[in-house]
Amino acid sequence: MGAVCALGANVAECWSRLSRGISGIEPLPDPGNPPYKFQQGAVARGFLPSEHFTEKELSMLERFAQLAAVAAREAIAQSGLSFRGDLAERTAIITGTSVGGQFAEEEGYMRLYRENNPRVAPLTIPRTMSNGGASRISFEHGIVGPTYTISTACSSSSHALGQAFWMVRSGAVTAAVSGGSEAVFAEGLLRAWEAMRVVSPDTCRPFSVGRRGLILGEAGAMLVLENWEHAVARGARILGEICGFGMSSDAHHLTQPTAAGSARAMRWALQDAGLAPEQVEYVNAHGTGTIVNDVTETEAIRSVFCSHADRLLLSSTKSMHGHTLGAAGAVEAIATALALEHGLVPPTANFLEADPACDLDVVPNTPRHAAIEFAISNSFAFGGLNAVLVMRKAI
Repeated sequence: MGAVCALGANVAECWSRLSRGISGIEPLPDPGNPPYKFQQGAVARGFLPSEHFTEKELSMLERFAQLAAVAAREAIAQSGLSFRGDLAERTAIITGTSVGGQFAEEEGYMRLYRENNPRVAPLTIPRTMSNGGASRISFEHGIVGPTYTISTACSSSSHALGQAFWMVRSGAVTAAVSGGSEAVFAEGLLRAWEAMRVVSPDTCRPFSVGRRGLILGEAGAMLVLENWEHAVARGARILGEICGFGMSSDAHHLTQPTAAGSARAMRWALQDAGLAPEQVEYVNAHGTGTIVNDVTETEAIRSVFCSHADRLLLSSTKSMHGHTLGAAGAVEAIATALALEHGLVPPTANFLEADPACDLDVVPNTPRHAAIEFAISNSFAFGGLNAVLVMRKAI
């Protein structure tokens, strides 16, 4: 696993803060002119591109692609895999991103419409394209197998991981590098989120009374998925197991979720894993911190788990790393795998008071030790596109 986000520049740093309930949400470095109506964000402040790329490389890589590449480097190095010979062809790269390269696009528009300059940067198109991260990972590591990018808003990297999981499980490939990345702090994008009125003016308080919306974050998060027998044969350190994946569409509304659609994805994920709901002990919730989403997710969980919902541990790590849009599913898959590995559930931070409409054990503010074997990670996106991963503690 590899990760870069507001919680740290690698997985160890991120887990150190997650496991202690320390939030990476801070004042925005640029308040905007005029000031944005929200002034908090989860910026990856410890990520300095010049430490990872040459000046020439940076001219071709948007920030979201840089985050993807650096996270992949960590994941691949930790995996111990070397992509030589047949494995180069038998490895897939599947990434997810929601908005891709916003900064190059914005720079081009500034030249055209503010400066009245018809000449935009010659690398605007390759910097903007959403597959920039996947392509960079391929170049760096010599992986020549199936390589592509999925864009399904906030479910992007969960969909990417699910596709990678199915490809490895089916035998189509031996391994896959999969996850997502997002860099959201471009002025135009921030103004667009401001206009939606779903970003909190203070902080992210999922499932809590007093919650006022989501907090935007940036991140790169990648996992190396590998055929179990192949990993065991080479003596790999196995960090966890993806054992099921489900996805669905609400077929309802662009921005308003339905409990039925979310529940359908959870049921199909459990069916794919061959698990009964009672076997799941932890849910890493989508948990955006908006009024509607948190209530809808609670309803969906109760629909799937029935009375067992009262025994589930549930938390939203977005309360600490922010909503990283297309990278969220991968960041949260890593958080879920680490919770299973360490027997420690990260908390829902910034919690004030229980909301009767969100009547689940959301592990408020303080992490909790729990020996859990199975967990699910939920991602529910604008457009009504849902993706759920089922994960198991490594045996």
